[in-house]
Amino acid sequence: MADEKIEVRKPPQVTMRRGPGSGIAPGEKPKNLSEALVKLIRYMGKARYAVIISMLFAAGGTVFQVAGPKIMGTATTELANGLIAKMNGNGSINFEKIWSILMLTLVIYLTASVLNMIQAQIMAVVTQKLGYRMRREISEKINRMPMKYFESRPYGDVLSRITNDVDTFTQSLSQSVAMMITSVTTIVGTFIMMLTISPLMTAVALVILPVSGILVSLLIRFSQKHFRTQQEYLGTLNGKVEEDFSGQLVIKAFSAEKRMIKSFEKDNDVLYESAWKAQFISGLMQPVMFFVGNLGYAGVAVSGGFLAVKGAIGIGDIQAFIQYVKNFTQPLQQIAQVMNQVQSMSAAVERVFEFLEEEEEDGHKAEAGAAGPSSAEKLKDAVNKAKSSVMNTVTRGAVTFDHVRFGYDPEEPVIHDFSAEVKPGQKVAIVGPTGAGKTTVVKLLMRFYDVDSGAIKLDGVDIREYDRHALRENFGMVLQDTWLYSASIKDNIRYGKPDASDEEVEEAARAAHIHHFIQALPGGYDMELNEEGSNVSAGQKQLITIARAILADSRVLILDEATSSVDTRTEELIQKAMDNLMKGRTSFVIAHRLSTIRNADMILVMDHGDIVEQGTHEELLAKGGFYAELYNSQFDD
Repeated sequence: MADEKIEVRKPPQVTMRRGPGSGIAPGEKPKNLSEALVKLIRYMGKARYAVIISMLFAAGGTVFQVAGPKIMGTATTELANGLIAKMNGNGSINFEKIWSILMLTLVIYLTASVLNMIQAQIMAVVTQKLGYRMRREISEKINRMPMKYFESRPYGDVLSRITNDVDTFTQSLSQSVAMMITSVTTIVGTFIMMLTISPLMTAVALVILPVSGILVSLLIRFSQKHFRTQQEYLGTLNGKVEEDFSGQLVIKAFSAEKRMIKSFEKDNDVLYESAWKAQFISGLMQPVMFFVGNLGYAGVAVSGGFLAVKGAIGIGDIQAFIQYVKNFTQPLQQIAQVMNQVQSMSAAVERVFEFLEEEEEDGHKAEAGAAGPSSAEKLKDAVNKAKSSVMNTVTRGAVTFDHVRFGYDPEEPVIHDFSAEVKPGQKVAIVGPTGAGKTTVVKLLMRFYDVDSGAIKLDGVDIREYDRHALRENFGMVLQDTWLYSASIKDNIRYGKPDASDEEVEEAARAAHIHHFIQALPGGYDMELNEEGSNVSAGQKQLITIARAILADSRVLILDEATSSVDTRTEELIQKAMDNLMKGRTSFVIAHRLSTIRNADMILVMDHGDIVEQGTHEELLAKGGFYAELYNSQFDD
């Protein structure tokens, strides 16, 4: 369908629209952060209980850590008092008490470490399971999406969501939850412990809070939009790299390397600009917080010394308080770091959910968390399944196009008024110049798109009444653009009939005149094709796809210039095999070389979305009209 792809991208809103993977314009207002987090919490389902348990362990571990400095302070006070008493000659150092305090401190810190370790293990399991679920749902979603989605967005978009976005989500969630709970618990616990030592010193230390809060909120506000642009343009570059890699033959053939590099650098510049701005602004958080923290630390040192001189607090209390001040400012810095992670995570989660919430083909729509289907819905589903089952067994292949009108943009129709009656078993050729609407007719027949008006009927039933999957099971396709996946030749041939035996696979290969070639390959039918199928020639790939269609043995066949990639001799052999295959089956052949469809039962000649002529090859030549002009032009010198 190489020459028909322009029909898909012709509508203005398709070519002008930037998909999620294409990135948003720098400076565009980011989506609601809290909304993304709420969606994430809902998405977690029962896993959020494990997260809560993990948070409890993190809080418990932090409580024990917070208690440590004050207990250590009592040891320092005991040692200082013992030294003073010894110097004054009225006492000695109580090493036994100091030792017991140190052992208690050791137990407390060991307990904190165990609790933190358990918390880390729980979060590791939870985040990886969520990441696995996201990747699985994205993969399943791909197969439920309408064709218009894939024909209007770069391939790198979905790839970026499966890799970059999900990885960003899992890593950020794993780190941010524990760090946030630990930081908040540390701040609260430290504040309480500081109050027990000295309310005055605590008030001095708290001066840094409003200053820190204002600075953090300002930095977050300015960096969020750059984080989202950075995340989205990763998808754009993924698409560019894939296009450059897969299209090297064409790029080099047209000496388009410089243009491709220029196009890549344009998007790369946007990514660079957004990335350095996001990192620069967010990178200011820690040094700013460090400076503010040191101001508070200096104030505490002065006020603590004053109180110690007056005898209001002990030396160990000063040591403990200084440690608490350090513990108080450090979690503030961690919160600033967490906010960076949360921003990246929210941007990634938004993109994942945007894709998961995209409109699906009919029959796939299901709302997450929605109530179960009602009795009426269950009955409707049962009826639809029954229809699909009947359809799979009784379809004869009669196809009716009843005043079909369609446009990728409803305001710019590609098919204006298409009507045709195809009897079961007929071979119908669709011909016409590029952009006439030939491939669009096939896409409508397969329900890749639904008509804007009119109807397409299969055995007298509007195809919109049937499930799309059940409908498509009646069609076999051989396209000009071959598609093979990374597996053995045998598995590629039986793709349309997974339960086919090896004998059936070989029989289909013989019918496609590729059996001898496959036997000559290392491994024969078990030879693995690489990801792009580039370890066989284009013509051989075409033959494999033809064998696949033969094996599927579908009721209706769609052939889009199926022999375009083979030599003349092989084309003749395949043409004979295809003629035998099409006997008794309704066949639609999109032909560019008109010599291949001379024996068609009906030829539909299209131009600008309408049927301008129809009849047999001889009838149309006798008319001397548009078809005759097309046919003769292919044989003019």
